[in-house]
Amino acid sequence: MSRFRRMAVAVAVLIAATPFTSSAAVPPEDPVRAAAVVNTFRNPVNPSADPSVIFHEGTYYAATTRGDRISIWRSPSIATLLAAPEEVVWRDSDATRNTQMWAPAFRHVGDRWYIYYTASDGVDSNHRMYVLESAGNSPMGPYSFKAKIADFGEYAIDGEPITHNGQDYFVWTGPGRGQGGPAQLYIARMTNPWTTTGGRVAIPADGGCTEVREGPTPLYRNGRTFLTYSTCDTGKPDYQLWMKSIANGADPMVAGNWVQHAGPVFSRNDATGVWGPGHHSFFRSPDGSEDWIAYHGKNTSTNTYSYRTTRVQRFTWNADGTPNFGRPLAAGATQTLPSGDPGAATRAINDFDTGTGLWQVQYAGSWQSGSGCGVQCFWGNDHWSGATNATATIRFNGTQIALLSVRDRGNGIAAVSIDGGPEQRVDLYSDIRVGEQLNYLSPVLPPGEHTLRVRVTGERNPASTGSVVSMDRIEVYGVG
Repeated sequence: MSRFRRMAVAVAVLIAATPFTSSAAVPPEDPVRAAAVVNTFRNPVNPSADPSVIFHEGTYYAATTRGDRISIWRSPSIATLLAAPEEVVWRDSDATRNTQMWAPAFRHVGDRWYIYYTASDGVDSNHRMYVLESAGNSPMGPYSFKAKIADFGEYAIDGEPITHNGQDYFVWTGPGRGQGGPAQLYIARMTNPWTTTGGRVAIPADGGCTEVREGPTPLYRNGRTFLTYSTCDTGKPDYQLWMKSIANGADPMVAGNWVQHAGPVFSRNDATGVWGPGHHSFFRSPDGSEDWIAYHGKNTSTNTYSYRTTRVQRFTWNADGTPNFGRPLAAGATQTLPSGDPGAATRAINDFDTGTGLWQVQYAGSWQSGSGCGVQCFWGNDHWSGATNATATIRFNGTQIALLSVRDRGNGIAAVSIDGGPEQRVDLYSDIRVGEQLNYLSPVLPPGEHTLRVRVTGERNPASTGSVVSMDRIEVYGVG
């Protein structure tokens, strides 16, 4: 038995013992492969940050931070959300609020959808919160600008409604006394989905650091409202979730009614290569039986705002009624789909699945391989080459294919082609090392067998120190 096959067997044993997780795809000869193809998925599910994910009438919708626009991705299965096209639902011509657009959050009221978001004129301290309203009963809109909300004359971000005791409130992040912070949470009553009334109340919130208290997000259980929020600056590897809660019947406008829970409830997991998990949302499985968290995390411990991607995983509940979010799973961990998810025919190919047949990678020219990339790689290893015109060819049966791999300071430009067609240049350079990045997503292809070829061009970004091309994880959609 080869070293890599022994690794796969060991991982299969781990899958059986550990709920929701796996660090490997099902081996090609495994008799349960057919079921695994339609009943599993891997993160990330979106290449952006600050996710709001919902499931509504047979479709998942995801909205994330895009900077100069509000966009939504939609898919019938969480397994294919990463391959869904970005659909822009809002751009703004008003220069006071059309840049630094962050953290969109969905809210459904009656027969309308509302998106709450933060925006500025390009000056961070001028961030305020705004609301869009749909014209009908679709999360896709079309949307129109509705209002500025909870404007108390100073920096405010990340607001969204909560409901407690049948009354709606708006919670958000703002500075302490005047501009400059430290950031803290605020709450105000709402009279309708776009209006707050009366004064605001500060909710003191612990966080293990002196930095942000942001992204307040509600979670409900047995009449109790949990307010989960992110702390410690999203660029840092220690960005994490903390939590307060309030009992049924207690007034949320009385700061002392909020109970602080000790310590982070969701934080970095060095063992799986997930740093800075936070700025999240919650959704139920399609059949309503499971609770899931959507959050962004990074595949690098470097202090950076780049390379945050959206991941999802199931969570459970403790005996005392509090949520148990567990630990962040590795980006490439194979998870069982949410209960009731119709599934999608997807399949992962590892760079070590070598050969000349279907679902295999054929290398030509000079390639190296190893496990030096550790938790930043799928299955803890990858292939790489800086040799001009070295190739990696993947044969697959499906309708779309994605390449995820390392980006680094010494990486160059790859040329990717489908079925012998024109080459598309893909730059794999990054000023920091980061793994399992979505580097290429093919157009939708006719059903059937196809061939993808990656060629080392020998070209490089002017900032790069080399021309290395990495091969790691291949995701195939519409598997036939």
